[in-house]
Amino acid sequence: MSQQLINRSPDLKRLRDEGYDVEVRAGHLLIKDVPYVNSQRQVKRGVLVSVLTLAGDTTTRPSDHVAMFSGEHPCNKDGSEIVKIKNSSSRQQIDADLYIDHSFSSKPSSGYPDYFEKMDTYATIISSPAHSLDPSATAKTFPAIKAEEGESVFNYIDTASSRAEINMVSRKLELEKIAIVGLGGTGSYVLDLVAKTPVKEIHLFDGDRFSQHNAFRSPGAPSIEELISQPKKASYNGGTYSRMHRGIYANDYNIDVSNVGQLEGMDFVFLCLDSGVAKKMIVEKLEQFGTPFIDVGMGVELVDDTLFGVLRITTSTDGKRESARERIPFTDGDGKDDYSRNIQIADLNALNAALAVIKWKKLFGFYGDLEKENFSTYTIDGNTLINEDLS
Repeated sequence: MSQQLINRSPDLKRLRDEGYDVEVRAGHLLIKDVPYVNSQRQVKRGVLVSVLTLAGDTTTRPSDHVAMFSGEHPCNKDGSEIVKIKNSSSRQQIDADLYIDHSFSSKPSSGYPDYFEKMDTYATIISSPAHSLDPSATAKTFPAIKAEEGESVFNYIDTASSRAEINMVSRKLELEKIAIVGLGGTGSYVLDLVAKTPVKEIHLFDGDRFSQHNAFRSPGAPSIEELISQPKKASYNGGTYSRMHRGIYANDYNIDVSNVGQLEGMDFVFLCLDSGVAKKMIVEKLEQFGTPFIDVGMGVELVDDTLFGVLRITTSTDGKRESARERIPFTDGDGKDDYSRNIQIADLNALNAALAVIKWKKLFGFYGDLEKENFSTYTIDGNTLINEDLS
């Protein structure tokens, strides 16, 4: 309930976004880990507290200008008490493990308009002497914030969107279900990027094992013990990203004619397969299901002692099915493509995935899309990005 209240209250949310360790408990607002100087000129940490006034499920204007503090009395850097805020000192119990030692009074002429102004003012007064003694001492500690059950698809709060004030934009990506078919180099980078969005369910499909060569073209850094165990790619990646994102479902098998029906009902699908033959059947079914999807691929060639190549991003949506199908290769080739020999090119995998995810975000209105391209290629040697098949 604490984080939900903070999310609904602009002043509390601003405190959290600016790095304060904020908690709501027993009808009080807490700013934890506030540095201060004690009478021995030591830098300590305490808790700044205020009675919290609510209007329903959001904060309203503070009812008074008084703040309280758990800790020794804050002092100036010479060890003398900060008398300009001194009010009274007596130990009181607020909650099971929360005691108040002092109360402060610093009232602006018009009072405090909200809790950000009130708590930020007091935190600055209290912590400034500590900062002068230790420049690293700050109350803006940016702590990790655990999300409450049912509050978010993430295990901890998305403070990146909050700080950038793009929460409403990010909500455009709150799809029910998406799938990533193929967790090789590009597919695993797609997961890395999509796992940082508010999609409710992410379904992974790959029957291969995560081998040592995969470690060199995938995000992260697996341990030798993990590589020795040879986990399945879906389970390995699903376990890794479930630390951050709830609702990740790992399926340790490839999509084929017997199970392709599991893609029906997906809001979007990323196809990150090497096999063109397997891809053909999946593409046909996705078209029947009316499911939008992006297919990615790359071709890399070794010329003398230098790599050349092209990345491809093909988007298939209603109205652009035929043109997309013409762009997708459905053969497995003759094995001469250097990529098929597992040349380690993590940067190209990451770029291919990033271009695919950016296009996906364009489709759902997260990014502006003036050209509405449905086919893009990136050529390495010329560093050129070309858009075609415009809607």
